[in-house]
Amino acid sequence: MKKEVSVEELQFGVYVYALDRPWTETPFMFQGFVLNNDQQLSVLKQYCKKVTIDTEKGPDLVDRKLLGGPIDTGPKPPSVLTTIQGRTKYEELTSVDAELPRAREAQTKTEVVLKDMLDTVKIGGAIDAPRVKEAVSSMTDSVVRNPDAMLLLAKMKEKGERNLDRAVGVSIYMITFGRFLQLPREQLDLLGMLGLLQDVGKMRVPEEVLNKKGPLSNVERSLCKSHIEHSMAILRETTGLPADLPGLAGLHHERYDGSGYPKRLKGAEIGLFGVIAGLVDCFDALTHPRPYAEALAPSNALSMIYTWRDVQFDGPLVEQFIQCIGIFPVGSIVELNSGEMGIVIAQNLARRLQPRVMVVLDAKGNPKKPQLILDLAKDPKMNPDTPYRIKRTLERGSVPIDPAEFFL
Repeated sequence: MKKEVSVEELQFGVYVYALDRPWTETPFMFQGFVLNNDQQLSVLKQYCKKVTIDTEKGPDLVDRKLLGGPIDTGPKPPSVLTTIQGRTKYEELTSVDAELPRAREAQTKTEVVLKDMLDTVKIGGAIDAPRVKEAVSSMTDSVVRNPDAMLLLAKMKEKGERNLDRAVGVSIYMITFGRFLQLPREQLDLLGMLGLLQDVGKMRVPEEVLNKKGPLSNVERSLCKSHIEHSMAILRETTGLPADLPGLAGLHHERYDGSGYPKRLKGAEIGLFGVIAGLVDCFDALTHPRPYAEALAPSNALSMIYTWRDVQFDGPLVEQFIQCIGIFPVGSIVELNSGEMGIVIAQNLARRLQPRVMVVLDAKGNPKKPQLILDLAKDPKMNPDTPYRIKRTLERGSVPIDPAEFFL
């Protein structure tokens, strides 16, 4: 459905279908695009008062009043980004294709360690800290060389044990985001351990409560929330882990406006690592199948999170996260303007709307063999006059594509 909206109402993730003036009178190169950065929004505000969005090609606007909390809170406290001291510049040292075998080895190693750890914790045993550190370090090594390989594998693993896949996926996203923010290497390892272990306390919460599909009772909700205290206790009892890890594990359900738990911390009180943990955990949950909800397409999840900036999460950090993974994150299933379907396999850092895509289905839905690799930043043509472009992202399961067939 197409609807006209004020430029001031626009939110990241929407598909801008038409302007209130001819496209040729603006700097935009293409007619129709997904809005995903402040530069696009600034140009729209400069040239237009209204635009038409297409809710079939992107998400609809979300009414901020439905989110609760104040819409305009006036002057905002400094972002947690201002607490970053010193930057480490990372260069891609290898291609995603070359890194995939090493990334797969690191991920498999971490899954084995994590499964052993969860089984041990479930029966009251202790975490083997050296094994966890070694496993996380191997994933960090891979992300430092090329983050797209680990991200791609993380999105493929959605058929196994839910706690296992979620923990590994969150860990990978947190390491990747830390790399994007140019945090020192030792902090990347700490973020990776935090992502892997912050939910370990769920092993002490009844499975029937965690996996319940219907609404939770007050008692069941309290049991679910208790996983925070369990996680912190387990990590405090473990020797050989970073001293600040137990405290950090208690932060990923705190929220910017103070509506989170367990301590109802607000704004900067949550700290950089706490906000990163909560933001990544929320994104991964939205894009992962849950007992009570289907997985969202990454672009829809990002649009939803964007509307929560300065309400649920630190606004500038949200914008950096969107820049980090792109509006078409690695592992996304997309439909091209040719009608063909593909999988995003790598980002283009300078042109986030034009990633590398592996085309796996033709316009009729038949398997494409051999698969076609398109680097959209190089403007490959579907015909002499029309370059390939991504039309929309698709929900996992909506088309007969199992990305795991191609990468696992």
